Amino acid sequence: MALGLGILRWSPRDFWAATPRELIAATGREGRRDATRAADLRRLMDAYPDPS
Repeated sequence: MALGLGILRWSPRDFWAATPRELIAATGREGRRDATRAADLRRLMDAYPDPS
């Protein structure tokens, strides 16, 4: 929120309508994302399962 509303000066409507990809692009860091490896994702999913 501090990024979208404070630094980027987006309106609340624009901030809440933005996708994570749009927020990343707005920072100029879209090429620097660290991908989560499949094994890391599986370990996290096993450690924190969604309730059924």
